[in-house]
Amino acid sequence: MNEFVEKYINPFTDYGFKKIFGEELNKDLLLDFLNELLKAEQGEIKNITFLKTEHLGQTDIDRKAIFDLYCENERGEKFIVEIQKSKQNFFKDRTIYYSTFPITEQAKRTDWNYELKAVYTIAILDFVFDQGKHEPNKFRYDVKLSDINTHKVFYDKLTFIYLEMPKFNKSIDELETRFDKWLYVIKNLHKLDRIPEKLREQIFEKLFATAEIAKFTISQVHSYEDSLKYYRDLKNSLDTAREEGMEKGIEKVAINAIKLGKSNDEIMELTGLSLEQIKIIRKSTDFKLED
Repeated sequence: MNEFVEKYINPFTDYGFKKIFGEELNKDLLLDFLNELLKAEQGEIKNITFLKTEHLGQTDIDRKAIFDLYCENERGEKFIVEIQKSKQNFFKDRTIYYSTFPITEQAKRTDWNYELKAVYTIAILDFVFDQGKHEPNKFRYDVKLSDINTHKVFYDKLTFIYLEMPKFNKSIDELETRFDKWLYVIKNLHKLDRIPEKLREQIFEKLFATAEIAKFTISQVHSYEDSLKYYRDLKNSLDTAREEGMEKGIEKVAINAIKLGKSNDEIMELTGLSLEQIKIIRKSTDFKLED
């Protein structure tokens, strides 16, 4: 088994995020996080059920959606939870598009009065929105349909929450709430070599035990290695993109994603490029087109 510098997995890798929050054995971790995130309006969520994460459009030509996590509570309300590792030109559009799937799934084929259960789309971001750069202390955005003049919520069943994690800079001694503790763990877990005394609570002790790489099987280590390599390669590619100029840099990101075996849909979401642009890049770099 390979040796890692880090003791705990990085939650911003696909494997790390789903290991912590997406396994049936660990759904109490996701439940606790959602309760802390939403308790102001939700009260207590008593139970969640994981749902399938891949969703197809109404026709063969429609774009499909693959959620990182998708679940519902005991009241039938739906929760999409996404981890976003890199800045994407149309990420807000993507979250709006994703929310349409749990909405349309509620349509009944028989008589139906159009009553909907609430849908929550939660995005944990490893980047900062352009318009958010001027508000260094605001890292959480709660978005609902509101009246422009009164600023009052017009429709409360569709909610988008964005967490700009680079802006969350509290030290362990500055953590005041349990929600603070969750954000601290998500951002810093892979940098820690032990569980801090301030996090000595049952839920976080379970999280640290779940995330300890030394306890993984060889198969799990290999899966995490692949996920970590993709995360690091992506970060390096984006750093290069910023240095070389975005147009040329984004092309390099696409090429790197192709080398890593990513699908056209994944590359479109990652780079903001069109399908035709990606096909041209595939041809120019001698990579085989997907069927």
